[in-house]
Amino acid sequence: MDDAQKKKNLDPDLYHVAFEKGTEAPFTGKFYKHFEEGMYVCAVCGEELFASDTKFDSDCGWPSFDKELKGNVKLAQDNSLGMKRTEVLCNKCGAHLGHIFDDGPTETGKRFCINSISLDFKEKK
Repeated sequence: MDDAQKKKNLDPDLYHVAFEKGTEAPFTGKFYKHFEEGMYVCAVCGEELFASDTKFDSDCGWPSFDKELKGNVKLAQDNSLGMKRTEVLCNKCGAHLGHIFDDGPTETGKRFCINSISLDFKEKK
């Protein structure tokens, strides 16, 4: 799907976050306090990204995970807004998901801070 098709077919808010590297407002996303069993997938292409057992409540305003599904996300340097951060992208479609930080409370020490709008959820059956 080229950029014009993405812009036409995706919800404008999803397009803004996923392809213009926007951020949804904190504490507003549908998955912020969501703790069902299943799989979090890319809202753009359906790629599996995070298992529900890797989600934790970081109280940062966005869904947080301590581990990704290996090979399904890629990381990139993000020096926007005068900060040095590491961006998290869907490895399949390149959609911006959020950022990763080294302040997680679990044994991984990681906190994937992800926009809810960038995610869909597949409930465990």
